[in-house]
Amino acid sequence: MGSYLLCGLPACFTRKHKVAEAGPPADVKEMFKKYAEGGTHMTAEQLWQFLVEVQGHGGVSIEDAEQIVDQVLQRWHHIARFTRRSLTVEDFHHYLFSTDLNPPLGNQVYQDMTAPLSHYFIYTGHNSYLIGNQFSSDCSDVPITKALKRGVRVIELDLWPNSAKDDVLVLHGRTLTTPVELIKCLRAIKENAFSASPYPVILTFEDHLNPHLQAKVAQMITQTFGAMLYSPESECLKEFPSPEELKYRIIISTKPPKERREKKGINNRKDISAKGKISTEDVLGKEPPDLTANQADDERSDYDTSEHNQCDEDNTEACDRVTRASGTLAYKRLIAIHNGKLKGCLKEELNLQLEKVRRISLSEQKFEKAAVSYGTDVVRFTQKNILRIYPKQTRVNSSNYKPMIGWIHGAQMVALNMQGYGKSLWLMHGMFRANAGCGYVKKPNFLLKEGPDDQVFDPKEKLPVKKTLKVKAYMGDGWYLDFKQMDCKFWSPPQFYTRVGIAGVPADKKMKSTKKKVDNWTPVWDDEFTFPLTIPEMALLRVEVRKYSMPEKDEFAGQTCLPVFQLRPGIHAVPLFDRKGEELGSARLLMRFEFYEADVLP
Repeated sequence: MGSYLLCGLPACFTRKHKVAEAGPPADVKEMFKKYAEGGTHMTAEQLWQFLVEVQGHGGVSIEDAEQIVDQVLQRWHHIARFTRRSLTVEDFHHYLFSTDLNPPLGNQVYQDMTAPLSHYFIYTGHNSYLIGNQFSSDCSDVPITKALKRGVRVIELDLWPNSAKDDVLVLHGRTLTTPVELIKCLRAIKENAFSASPYPVILTFEDHLNPHLQAKVAQMITQTFGAMLYSPESECLKEFPSPEELKYRIIISTKPPKERREKKGINNRKDISAKGKISTEDVLGKEPPDLTANQADDERSDYDTSEHNQCDEDNTEACDRVTRASGTLAYKRLIAIHNGKLKGCLKEELNLQLEKVRRISLSEQKFEKAAVSYGTDVVRFTQKNILRIYPKQTRVNSSNYKPMIGWIHGAQMVALNMQGYGKSLWLMHGMFRANAGCGYVKKPNFLLKEGPDDQVFDPKEKLPVKKTLKVKAYMGDGWYLDFKQMDCKFWSPPQFYTRVGIAGVPADKKMKSTKKKVDNWTPVWDDEFTFPLTIPEMALLRVEVRKYSMPEKDEFAGQTCLPVFQLRPGIHAVPLFDRKGEELGSARLLMRFEFYEADVLP
């Protein structure tokens, strides 16, 4: 019966589609003919010339080309590799269509990594410990490990006391999320921090702890990370250190606590249990205006040093005060990047001239308002200081906002929910595929420098076209291996088409589509598109493949997002990813990228 039925339908109603391998596109044949000088085989020296002139490999050597020839022959011709050292046109096509041998992006860190941290976009997660939604999902070290292995460099942890007030938990406060112990998260960070990149990992804390537990956190951090922990010599940094200086280091960023003396018999603090309740005064996901531990009735900036003299067996109260103060100081000394408290008008805060650099955090709504009202002030602030943007509290399902508006204003830490998926997260993945996926991408110079009369870049300004990108989608392959369970409609031939476009500033945004190819698992389109770009330094190339499915909604068949500013010119194999950003095993596209200056028409 199983052989008679396929997906519950009689076999007589099914239609078998032969998966035929498509030959080289016409452009590939022409390239081969040109560089093989009309011959039937391309030598390593001829391949080297092609790599330099078409593929933009300025630093490649003839020895590199020889290695490529050997790899291609070994992969597709086990015997021929002993008898010849040249490529046929089919071999040449196989090489171009191999994602590991001919990717569209480089695999080496190429940007200057010696500038201050504020000069980089940093791969940033929000509520990094959540497995799913923001209200009722589990907290775990698993998503933290996954994020670090993907290259995320900023991990956020919300710190709360347990019900006994003797240990620290990580959870989304006043929700139904189940907690995870802080020490478990710290150990996961230590084990995985540099698995994908040697550049620093920044831990941002949302701290709801009393001084005693802050002291315990300081001890846990120190014991867990040891020499990996970066502790600045001065509390007031005039300039952030560089990613190169901070290689293999862990950095703590939060609001510094205030040293204080609590009044005897007064306890203004209400600690939450493992599953706290939502308060009308502290709504879901809202970040507190300041540390909870700093809201005591009696606060002072420094504790009275004379209390040290009173600390003996006969004065346990004084001893407790000193211990609390010393613990708070130990915690404070670990904070390398201070998160500043906004005390007044945001515009005034952005223009406040301080002798030290700092970080501030804004919700996506506050940031969007700031961008509309005083965008140039935001840009100027981010030239030396760090700005973090986090999702609004209503994104309970862990959805995300569009990150490009943050980047174009110079915001370094555009925090997204990594446990979700969707187009916003695809853009995040695309941005941080740049610079070998190290998690730090150097901001364009126009976001870092002031012009005449202290002018800075205005994101609202309309700019002329600077470059034109021409993209040609030749063909695709691999879906019959990756999407065997795509659907049960084997009687309906696959009709693949590819959407190609630009995500960037509003003037550059555009999406186009290839024609649909019927009855073919290896579609050949040969469609070409041009994209005029006013700010190519911020443009991301969006690619999404779909399977036409009339009258139902077209089915997803893979996607990728690539930084235009790091695209290699020439013909390349473009790997595709699933909805969650995981690379598919086989599905890929063969595409060509060409760049033209504004005064040259393609």
